[in-house]
Amino acid sequence: MSGQIVRPYGDTTGDGMVQVSFTLPVPHDKRAEGAALQLAGKMGLDPAMLVHAKQIGDGYTFFVVYGRVRHLVDMSAVKAAERDYPLMTAKDVNTAVKRRLRRKLSVVGACIGTDAHTVGIDAILNVKGIAGEKGLEYYRELKVRNLGAQVTVPELVEAARVEKADAVLVSQVVTQRDAHLHNVREMAAAFREAFPAGRRPLLVAGGPRFDEMMAGELGVDRIFGRGTTPREVASYLVHALTTAKAAAA
Repeated sequence: MSGQIVRPYGDTTGDGMVQVSFTLPVPHDKRAEGAALQLAGKMGLDPAMLVHAKQIGDGYTFFVVYGRVRHLVDMSAVKAAERDYPLMTAKDVNTAVKRRLRRKLSVVGACIGTDAHTVGIDAILNVKGIAGEKGLEYYRELKVRNLGAQVTVPELVEAARVEKADAVLVSQVVTQRDAHLHNVREMAAAFREAFPAGRRPLLVAGGPRFDEMMAGELGVDRIFGRGTTPREVASYLVHALTTAKAAAA
């Protein structure tokens, strides 16, 4: 893949065709459609074709535009947070925790701030899980406490202390005005203040709008984006915790 240059395509390979959607705060009429095409042109689509327009509320219109871009993508310059740990089965996770930690691995999870969307944290923690995978509550060597929605940072810190948490998982779906970033930074700072160096639990944040490369900037150990499964999270926790224990030995 190194050095490979690629272009998007819609009809034929390399034709540069893309489809984009957006909303403008204008009622749907011919003037609004012209505004959508002007925006598409400024985005680099040339020519731009309007393929869908629908008013979605009082004074708002949703658009889908199709057109050609001249931009190229250098695959050698692409940065991504690739998985750097082995993907384990539930049986392997349980065995590793039992043999290496010799106690149950304690996990505390929550949605913090005003975020009331528990779908993400429930998918990872609850037994029912997601995408055919059972959540962390299913793993017999993991002790899981799900605090639910709208948990304050002080409440989360206290719960982690009471549960002697090895890891704290936070899900953030609400992203208006970068609320997810502010909340995670606040959480990371609170845990650094509340726990001595080397005693802080792993801090993991997840949600559809996170950039997985921002873990260090936000002060957490790992960020998981959309499509993450319970198995990936469990494998990461075991890898991170057992590697740290081996390094300290």
